[in-house]
Amino acid sequence: MTTPSRLSLLGAGALALGLCTPLLAQAEDLRFGGNFTDDHSSSRAMARFAETLAEQSDGDLTAQLFPNMQLGGAGENLDQVSSGAIMGSWIGISYLSRTVPELEALSLPFAFDSREDAFALIDGEVGELLDEKLAEAGFVALGYMELGFRHVTNAERPLESIEDFQDLKIRLQPNQTHLDTFRAIGANPVSMDIKEVYGALQQGVLDGQENPYSIIETKRLDEVQPYLSDTGHFYDYIVVVANRDKFEDLSDDQRATLMAAMDEAVAWQRETAAAEDTQARDTLIERGMQFTPISDETRAALREASQSVVDDLREKLGAELVDKVLEELGA
Repeated sequence: MTTPSRLSLLGAGALALGLCTPLLAQAEDLRFGGNFTDDHSSSRAMARFAETLAEQSDGDLTAQLFPNMQLGGAGENLDQVSSGAIMGSWIGISYLSRTVPELEALSLPFAFDSREDAFALIDGEVGELLDEKLAEAGFVALGYMELGFRHVTNAERPLESIEDFQDLKIRLQPNQTHLDTFRAIGANPVSMDIKEVYGALQQGVLDGQENPYSIIETKRLDEVQPYLSDTGHFYDYIVVVANRDKFEDLSDDQRATLMAAMDEAVAWQRETAAAEDTQARDTLIERGMQFTPISDETRAALREASQSVVDDLREKLGAELVDKVLEELGA
C-alpha cells in the first residue's frame, strides 16, 4: 500500500472518530519496543527507519528503539502500545488477533504459495479493511514487514507424514486459528510467548515449535531442536503498529515524514528478508539440524485435514472476508 493511500485512510479514520491533530511545538521522541533480536531483519529495518526519520525531520522526530524484549515480550509490548506507554511496536501480527479477530483471515492454513502473493494481499483491499479494524481498536498500522512462512521443528522425529504430527506438543503464537489448525492435524498445540520458548524446549516441556527460518536461527532454537521441516503452513507478517491517539497527536507534516521513513524501511526489510530466508535455512542445516522436506502428498493431506478451520473462519469472521482472501490468493 503506498504512503498516500495509507495516509488517506488514516485521515478518514481520524475524522470518523472525531480526533484532532494539534501541532507540536517541540521535538518528539517516539519509543518503539520489539521482541525480535537486534540482528533480525525487522530490527535492522527499524534502525533504518529511526535514522531516516531523524534526517528527514531535521531532528524534529526521533525514534528510540528497544528490540530483543528489552521492554518485555510481545504481549507486553502490545499492552504498552495499547495503553500509550510507548508509541509503537514491531510485532508478529498474530499477537493482535485477539484484539482484532479479522486479522485471523491472514492465517488461512496452507493458503499462501509465495511472498509476492502475501504482499499483494496486505497492500490491497484486504489490508485497507484490516487497517480500519485496527484503527477502531485504537491502533495505527504503519507498515507490514515479512515474518515469513512458518515451519515446524521438533525433538522427537522427522516429519514425513501427517501421522508424524500426532500428539506432538508444539508451541504456537496466541492465535486461535493457528491453534485450531494444529489440533486439526493431530498435534497438541500450546500457546506461549516467544520469550519462554527456548527454556520450555530445553527442559522438554515442549516437543517442538513453529517459526520462520529466520527466527529459528536468530533465537538459536537449533540448539534444542534436532529436526527441521518446511511445512510452510502459514505465511506471517510483522506489523509495525502505533498507538492511534499518539499518532494523531503528531502534526500533518510529522505524520507524512514518519510514514515516508517507514515505507522505505518496510521495502528494505521485505527485500532483505526474502534474501535471508534460504540462507537462514542453510545455516540451520550447517549447525546440525536434520532437514526433512514435506512431500506434496503429505502437504495435501495436511491441507485436507485443516479444511475445517477455513470453514470455521467463514462462520466466525464472515464468508465475505475469508472468500476475499482466498480469491486474491487464488487458493
